[in-house]
Formats: sequence, structure tokens, C-alpha cells
Amino acid sequence: MEIEKIKSIIEAILFACGREVKVNELVSSLEINREDIINIIEIMRQEYDEQKKGIEIIKLNDSYQMCSKKEYYEYIYPILDKRSKPNLSNAALETLSIIAYNSGITRSEIDMIRGVNSDATIYKLLEYNLIEEAGKLDAPGKPMTYKTTLNFLKMFGYSNLEELPKLPKYKMDENRQIVIDDILEEVPMPEREDETISQENN
Repeated sequence: MEIEKIKSIIEAILFACGREVKVNELVSSLEINREDIINIIEIMRQEYDEQKKGIEIIKLNDSYQMCSKKEYYEYIYPILDKRSKPNLSNAALETLSIIAYNSGITRSEIDMIRGVNSDATIYKLLEYNLIEEAGKLDAPGKPMTYKTTLNFLKMFGYSNLEELPKLPKYKMDENRQIVIDDILEEVPMPEREDETISQENN
């Protein structure tokens, strides 16, 4: 199959799906090996950028999604219905940071780090689809663990968690608790990219 036809098929799939599409799904559909598909998509991403397209293909772990470029948000938004955006408090950002850097962490471990109860904050992050349950820990009581979602990566502009900034060495207060404010001050969460609009209503 010609590479230009493969590009067109991939473009059609990403546009029609309106969600992140796993590489394995593309492999199954096109019957081409995953390395070739990844290389072709990377070429497409570069071409979109060079041609100053109004859309782009973003990478999310082992998936790709077609989205509008965030710099055109102000022109797109007035035409669309207003969408509710996550309004993240400092407590929510603290909790989200802890989970992002400690995938598979339990609620009690989060409480221990923050020094306060995080039940309401975790519930809110689950509601916003920024975190999700990651299974129960093989420990007494079988506590639930949590991890960030693909929506978290999209909102903060990461392809995967390995792109998170390196944490500074933390310090403990007199109660042997991590001083969260110092960590947040040294490694601020990046500006949200929630202005990026995915092709959800084709």
C-alpha cells in the first residue's frame, strides 16, 4: 500500500474516532507493523506542523488523537457550546501531583503525604477524569490505588508520565511530613491545555 494512502487512512480514522486511538488498533485495521505506523504518524505530525495546519496529532502514551491547535481556541470556542472546565483548587493540584509522581498510590498514602484527609479531593479528581482507580493493593484491607488518566496527559500537554519534570529533593517538617508547598513552588504544574479541542462531534 502506498504511503500516501496509508496517511489518508490514518487521518480518516483519527478524525472519525474523535478519541485517542491505540497503535494496536491501527495495526489491526491497516495490517501493517506497528513500527511502520508509528514512523508514518510521526511524519504526518511533522507535515502538519510545517504546513501550519489548524489541527495536529498528539501522542498519548501508546495512542494518538487528532485535535485542533490550542492557538486557534479563541476562534473555535464562540461557535461551540460552552463546556464546563475543571476548576482545580490548590488541594486538588497537590493531590494530583502526588498521584502523577506515584502511580498506584493508595488513599491513605496520599493522606500521609499531605497530612490531611483527601477523600473529597480524590472524588473531585475522579469526577473530572484526571485520575482513575488502578486496582486494589495486595495488602490488608485491599486498599484501592490510583493513577492519572490520558485526560490528565491531554490537559497538561504531556505524551506520557516520563515527561513530568524531575522532582527536587523534598524536605520534612517537624511532624515528618513532606513540605508540599516547597515542591509545588519548585516544580509548578504546567499550564493547562484544555483549550485544545478534540474532534468529538464529527
